[in-house]
Amino acid sequence: MTQNWDEVSFVISSNYRVAVLQRLAVGPATPSQIADDAEISISHVSRALGRLRERSLVELLVSEDRRKGRVYGITEHGTEIWETIEAENLV
Repeated sequence: MTQNWDEVSFVISSNYRVAVLQRLAVGPATPSQIADDAEISISHVSRALGRLRERSLVELLVSEDRRKGRVYGITEHGTEIWETIEAENLV
């Protein structure tokens, strides 16, 4: 359970990671859709997606070699972390 709190802390320490995870909790999206919905720049979205992927909180839903139209989704672990963040009113 402590690891989950480490993950929660990791996510909430960046408004961009929070915004990306929050958007993906609604459903899969491309980086440009996330940027538009969250009103943040695509470069921030891309960086946040990379960091969240490293921790298996989000995943790429299309093949790795796709450059355009890359669709990301939240993982089961990511969903657990997001639910904890929401339940504890951390955003």
